[in-house]
Amino acid sequence: MKIHEYQGKQLLKKFGVTVPRGIHCTTVEDAVKAAETLGGKVWVVKAQIHAGGRGKGGGVKVATSLEKVREYAGQILGMQLITHQTGPEGQKVRHLLIEEGADIQHEYYVAALTDRATQSVAIMASYEGGMDIEEVAHNTPEKIVKVFVNPLVGLTDEQGLELAKGMGMLESSIPQCIDTLKKLYTCYMETDASLAEINPLIHEGDGTVKAIDAKFNFDSNALYRQPEIVAMRDLDEEDADEIEASKFDLAYISLDGNIGCLVNGAGLAMATMDTIKLFGAEPANFLDVGGGATTEKVTEAFKIMLKNTQVKGILVNIFGGIMKCDTIATGVVAAAKEVNLSVPLVVRMKGTNEDMGKQILKDSGLPIISADSMAEAATKIVAAVK
Repeated sequence: MKIHEYQGKQLLKKFGVTVPRGIHCTTVEDAVKAAETLGGKVWVVKAQIHAGGRGKGGGVKVATSLEKVREYAGQILGMQLITHQTGPEGQKVRHLLIEEGADIQHEYYVAALTDRATQSVAIMASYEGGMDIEEVAHNTPEKIVKVFVNPLVGLTDEQGLELAKGMGMLESSIPQCIDTLKKLYTCYMETDASLAEINPLIHEGDGTVKAIDAKFNFDSNALYRQPEIVAMRDLDEEDADEIEASKFDLAYISLDGNIGCLVNGAGLAMATMDTIKLFGAEPANFLDVGGGATTEKVTEAFKIMLKNTQVKGILVNIFGGIMKCDTIATGVVAAAKEVNLSVPLVVRMKGTNEDMGKQILKDSGLPIISADSMAEAATKIVAAVK
């Protein structure tokens, strides 16, 4: 789960990180009123979507008058903001953050994240913050300093000093930088985040260290103990089919291919997608029905897959362990009949009650193509689609 920048800054502020004053808005008039409330002579009008690269896409503008605030708010609200993280379709802007200007002397990058390679929490920092941090990470990774945190101890002063010096922080600002890094780590841990990123973290002319942006990702498995975070969820920013799938306890992610996949188990689902690609086609989705799939769940899975007009065929790949093959077969047949399935369907199932499942498919009278191996299943569905 992700949240907007203005919500991320609310969390950072709650944990003691210095952030600019800002006001969340949804209309042009509210944006102008926000600027008047904040006062000053410079304001930043910022699009709020769940994607990075907003500045390069025209979603962040600096206004030096209330007239400019009105103009920029009118331009940004309702636009389809396209960034390198939204894809070519872009994302509609429904929210703005109006923020006081900052005396930016230098932009740094800092983040707390789950490092899967070392199975630990890493704190990363770099002198090269701002809009091109991805290029820095790709082209000059040596410019990024990283420490790993012992969760029983937390981020130590020594580690904070290593990061602050490694990122080239202004000498007089190092104490506040260390304090900010420690608070960022605490925020990351206590909110069950998988990423807590500040890009950029700046120092101003008077040496003040301030978070100018905030990006958070949260561990969905921990949301049951984070009601405050769940309340920040913006469904407009999420895929409608993925939201619908979650209502039926289906793990679904839309992709760009034309072969729908229905599989039980995340690992088998990944392997199924890899096999489809190996045989020259592209999967249209990741879909894990889990170990307790019912006829109703399978039917809903078919409905969700077929909402995608790009789907030209479906591959069902089942390993019958906890999930019995005959149960899946019954669900597949019922689903195919209910949705009046008109695209090729290949079913491969192995395991518990395999013969019973295959007989159910055979007796259904439906043009279901059977396969015994993943390679055979992928070959048949790719051929059927072509």
